[in-house]
Order: sequence, then structure tokens, then C-alpha cells
Amino acid sequence: MEITIKINGRFVSVEVSAEVADYLEQAKRNNRKLYRERQRYWDGRECDEYIIATEGRLPYCATPEELVCQQETLDEILAVLALCTATQRERFLLYALHDFSYAEIGRLCGCSKSAVEKSVRAVKNIFKKFWK
Repeated sequence: MEITIKINGRFVSVEVSAEVADYLEQAKRNNRKLYRERQRYWDGRECDEYIIATEGRLPYCATPEELVCQQETLDEILAVLALCTATQRERFLLYALHDFSYAEIGRLCGCSKSAVEKSVRAVKNIFKKFWK
């Protein structure tokens, strides 16, 4: 199935499976429904009640302590990544954040699967040493 998405201000046609298209259509309907609810309840209070009733969960708000802990953790992670080479950092982020396999990263970076595995393992070892 072909869908059209907007990338950098331009519309691009992309071929996707029927399941993905159905999921995107359902998400679009939910967004429209939520937008209409927000318009109807301009003060926001009833809108939160609507979300709780339909989604079955309270809106999450981090405490100031949690925000500080998250920022400290992020600073530590960035400090460790600064110790790595650019190649190690790129391969590790593709593996850890974007969930690519070693073979996929190897194809993207133009290297072997074992080279990617060694880079990722090296970054993991740096993390282990940093937090000991």
C-alpha cells in the first residue's frame, strides 16, 4: 500500500504494508479525536478527564528530583560517549538507540559484522569501567 508523508516540507510517496497503513490511519483518527476534544474543552481540565477515561491512565508528570536524576544520567552517558571514537559512537548508537542488527550496521557503514560487534563491545566495556 502506498502512503504519502511529509519530510522536510515535501510530500513523499512511500510503499508500506497494510498493517502499517492501518496503524497510521488509526493513529491519525486518534489525533483528530483528541484535537476535537481539546477544542471542546478549552480550559484543559475536562480534556484530561477525557484522556483518563479513554486511555485508562493518568498523564505522567516527572518530579523535579526525577528530572535532575535524568539529566545527571544523560550527562554521564554523554561523558562516556565522548571517550569513544566517532566510529564506535556511531555504531553503538545505531545498535542501542535504533535497534539495528550488527549485519545491518555493517552494511550501512561499509564494514564487516565482526568489526561492528567489536566496536559495540568496546563501548560497552568503556561504560562498565566508567560505572565501577
